[in-house]
Amino acid sequence: MHGKENYCAEDASKTYEELFAKLDTNKDGKVDVSELREGLAAMGIRTGKGAAQKIVSSGDQDKDDGLDFMEFSKYLKEHEKKLQLTFKSLDKNNDGKIDIMEIKQSLADLGLDISKEDAQKILQSIDADGTMTVDWNEWREHFLFNPATNLQEIIRYWKHSTVLDIGDSLTIPDEFTEEEKTTGLWWKQLSAGAMAGAVSRTGTAPLDRMKVFMQVHASKSNKISLVGGFKQMLKEGGPTSLWRGNGINVLKIAPETAIKFMAYEKYKKMLASEPGKIRTHERFMAGSLAGATAQTAIYPMEVLKTRLTLRKTGQYSGMFDCTKKILKNEGLKAFYKGYVPNILGIIPYAGIDLAVYESLKNLWLSHYAKDTANPGVLVLLGCGTISSTCGQLASYPLALIRTRMQAQASLEGSEQLPMNLMVKKILEKEGFFGLYRGILPNFMKVLPAVSISYVVYEYMRSGLGIQK
Repeated sequence: MHGKENYCAEDASKTYEELFAKLDTNKDGKVDVSELREGLAAMGIRTGKGAAQKIVSSGDQDKDDGLDFMEFSKYLKEHEKKLQLTFKSLDKNNDGKIDIMEIKQSLADLGLDISKEDAQKILQSIDADGTMTVDWNEWREHFLFNPATNLQEIIRYWKHSTVLDIGDSLTIPDEFTEEEKTTGLWWKQLSAGAMAGAVSRTGTAPLDRMKVFMQVHASKSNKISLVGGFKQMLKEGGPTSLWRGNGINVLKIAPETAIKFMAYEKYKKMLASEPGKIRTHERFMAGSLAGATAQTAIYPMEVLKTRLTLRKTGQYSGMFDCTKKILKNEGLKAFYKGYVPNILGIIPYAGIDLAVYESLKNLWLSHYAKDTANPGVLVLLGCGTISSTCGQLASYPLALIRTRMQAQASLEGSEQLPMNLMVKKILEKEGFFGLYRGILPNFMKVLPAVSISYVVYEYMRSGLGIQK
């Protein structure tokens, strides 16, 4: 701490008093929203839309729609504390100033790569004395009445949110800031996400079962239509049979999320070219590796899921029974059938998902981000959905091969083919679209899955007290 940062408290409260007197135009001892708005404008402080309202409602304790001096100075003190933390975390070399590279670096740490020019723009908007660095006073002046600390906002909105569970979670895990890790916010977010996944998978399970059926059984000679397929299932096992395989599908969310999260943190440390900094491609590699690690650990559950989903009535009494029978009849290696296409599928999926998301994000930011960095829920969900749909389109044939290989031994009399021969056989018999069997129910479940998981996630978040 240098002397100039911990300027004495009386000094601070004096500045607050002067400020308060200046803002309280009708001298009723309260600053209300319109006074705040006009006062700040008069002092030449630009505030975002709704900023004044936000300040008043966050500082107003006795709910009289205005801030008295106590509330006013308390708001400023707390806000200033937050700003100081942000400032400190941005000021990498602790020289009490923030320069362009530090801004660029901090954004990169948070997963947002910006060009030097953009960093310069951000810097110039804060830098009052034109030194091309921002010191604590400039930083404080700029953000004190800006309830949104503008850098953080942009990043926070566009962090590719992985709450949306589209069923096949191959995505790169969430980034958590240091602060979130220490405050234990991360496990709340992970469990909210897991819960959302469980509900959305259960809600779309019939479509998922239909997809697996088509992937394995549909062919030119054996056409399965959506309606026909569901009728067949209902006839074979009643309405509950539509949810076959859902239990294990939900069960595997927890271990997968946990392993992926832990592995991701480890890989990030290993791959970072210099400690504490990680570039986009390194993050992508760490994410894919974490995904692969998690998939490897829980892969037997994937095989069980496929077998249980395809089971006929009475074939297995439950998960353990299914495990026992597979072990007895086919041995351990059956639990890693289809493993290769599965791991190969991660790469095009995650890569395309990320690339499409980034380009949609930049498109939106360059065209529509006029008065706010917040794209709104719909835009975010839209971008997330489109990008993962593109990723799925690319990796779908691999998923189909994987499912077929997992199912192989449970179809009596079908020969055990390795991956390359299977692709060849499907292409010969069915043509190219043979690799896309079941894609219709797969995409039909995307929208309901996204919507359900989003709604549940929001409820869980307010329930667990995570606020944005």
